[in-house]
Amino acid sequence: MGYRYLVMLLSALVLLSACSSKPKNDYDLNYDFAALSSFSQLAPQPTDDPLSAQRIQTEINKQLAQKGFVENTASPDFNVTYALLTQDKPKDSGLSIGLGTGTFGSSGGIGIGTSVGVPLGSDTAKTQTIQIDIVDPKTNKLIWRGTDNFDFDAGGDEKAQDTSKAVSRILAQFPPKK
Repeated sequence: MGYRYLVMLLSALVLLSACSSKPKNDYDLNYDFAALSSFSQLAPQPTDDPLSAQRIQTEINKQLAQKGFVENTASPDFNVTYALLTQDKPKDSGLSIGLGTGTFGSSGGIGIGTSVGVPLGSDTAKTQTIQIDIVDPKTNKLIWRGTDNFDFDAGGDEKAQDTSKAVSRILAQFPPKK
């Protein structure tokens, strides 16, 4: 019984990990990130979602301050800017797979079930991609870039929290560890 339970648990974890996304980043391998202590935010590109843009800007300042970086618009060690892209994405069909075990008396068993949900209303959701760039102010060259995205159907508090979490996940990888 223990072996079956372990196999099912591992299968469920594999399915769950396939559903989650991890932020991506890239950076200049020869840059000395340890020398950075102050930053300035550059004006972002115009966007059709000014509420999300303001949330991103506020969260970038908050996250960098928590990491010990100080905002210095006069003479920063690095500039930070971001881009925001919102796209339509087809809604999932809602296919679910469930695994379970159970015992009845002295016998045990494994059950597998599936269900399919049909999305009601709109057949598309939105996905928002956030890209944060760190630029050397002396050379104006990109030294670090991080991206992440999330799906949403509505705005308001839930979208604000998702935006905040995405920025936090991206900047958790900055500065890069050697």
